[in-house]
Amino acid sequence: MPRIAGVNIPENKKIEIALTYIYGIGRTLSGKILDQAKVDPNSRANKLTPEEINRLREIIEKTLKVEGELRRVVMMNIKRLKDIGSYRGVRHAKGLPVRGQRTKTNTRTVRGNVRKTMGSGRKATAEKT
Repeated sequence: MPRIAGVNIPENKKIEIALTYIYGIGRTLSGKILDQAKVDPNSRANKLTPEEINRLREIIEKTLKVEGELRRVVMMNIKRLKDIGSYRGVRHAKGLPVRGQRTKTNTRTVRGNVRKTMGSGRKATAEKT
């Protein structure tokens, strides 16, 4: 199992998909990294030679912010927004959608599946009146 940037890459997946298991690398960036390292995107992760793995590891660790470093940067950005008291910072602090989504409906996942309307979650009465 190849280990890149502190993450175990799944062996039986194509390397283009397997690189996306690293936080901060998506499909597009994965393709660019493979082009730069001259590795075939369709090859499986367990079929890579040690030299190819080392080239990938070098490119990722030297040029990109991934995993812990990227998470730290994101958390610092959110903390900065909270500290200056911006609208986005207040939304982050309250745990509400930050990017302008409607909140009358459709924010159940962000709010923790809270149902505050009259009819939802109401139990049927036991007897007829």
